[in-house]
Amino acid sequence: MKKINHILLSLTVLVLAACGSQPEGLEAMKAELELLKAESIELNAKISSLESEISKLDPEALANKKLTLVSSEKLAKGPFMHMIESRGSVASRNNVTISSEAMGRIEKVHVSEGQYVKTGTLLFQLDADILANNISEVQTNLDLATAVFDRQSKLWEKNIGTEIQYLQAKANKEALERRLATLNAQLAQSHVRAPFSGTIDAVYGKVGEMAQPGLPLAQIVNNQNMYIKTDVSEAFLGTFEKGDIVSVRFPVQDKEFKSKIVAVGRVINDQNRTFNVEISLPKTEDFEYRPNQVTILSLTDYEVDDAITVPTNVILTDDKGQFVYTVSRSGTEAKAMKVQVTVGKSFDNKTEILSGLEEGTEIISGGYRDVADGAEVQLSSAGI
Repeated sequence: MKKINHILLSLTVLVLAACGSQPEGLEAMKAELELLKAESIELNAKISSLESEISKLDPEALANKKLTLVSSEKLAKGPFMHMIESRGSVASRNNVTISSEAMGRIEKVHVSEGQYVKTGTLLFQLDADILANNISEVQTNLDLATAVFDRQSKLWEKNIGTEIQYLQAKANKEALERRLATLNAQLAQSHVRAPFSGTIDAVYGKVGEMAQPGLPLAQIVNNQNMYIKTDVSEAFLGTFEKGDIVSVRFPVQDKEFKSKIVAVGRVINDQNRTFNVEISLPKTEDFEYRPNQVTILSLTDYEVDDAITVPTNVILTDDKGQFVYTVSRSGTEAKAMKVQVTVGKSFDNKTEILSGLEEGTEIISGGYRDVADGAEVQLSSAGI
């Protein structure tokens, strides 16, 4: 077996030397180190197994043997949770691109980038000379139509004139009023105003350019109504609910706090197979939130109150599956016993044990790589 391992090692060294992607000999040393570690574990296990068998047949033979020093801990049920990390970004419900409702040449720009404006503040003024002339003309006709209607009404009250003359005067006046209202509404559209209070983040429109419906003129942002959005794999659909606690971290500012889920999307994105989750963003005086700011979110996808957990690193693997070493005591003697286990989720260096171990079982938590099944060990109260 050793000869085969050394042959494989030699081939590995030759391949790595041909690649030349690392400093000469570095990868070969790393490969040799891993091989020696594996051989060491195998040899230690064989030594411990042979010593255990010899001690059974000839207790005197190993009387002076130095026992493997290990540390142990007793298992107790307790809460366990598993969390996933997701990259999120800050978003604002009041972060919009402003455009004109009407077509026209930009006559004046009233704002600049970084300026704070209130609701209704005039941002852009479009050329509206033709509309103004039409309004003036209609207003003149309306004044005349109003005077005619007033006189016709007085005559009709005295039963002078015909009903049709009265109705025509009334219809003419009302039609001109509606026409004037339409023109005034069109004139208002030539004045582009802020839909809400906020800061002008960008100004795109320039004097002399043509404004058109849908063509961006400016970007306005209000930081008072912000939240965090993230996309989560559909594998976790149904796992998260509104009100669940989320750990939020801003890596650039090195700030972390707890928040809650405020909305969970019900539609799967067919492009990346994810659904949207929204997290509330509480007010803070430490720093100012900015749209598109990166956050790291930790969401709890699994939680149990009475789980049996072990340190993840004590779980080893053999041809039968995964196992841990437990302590079997007999008087003053202690032996390492291999126990096959079924594991669940792992998080924060802890792994849930679904079967194989019970509460109160004593497991070897230190020195577990130096023992074998049935080998006698020496327990250290201080840990190793």
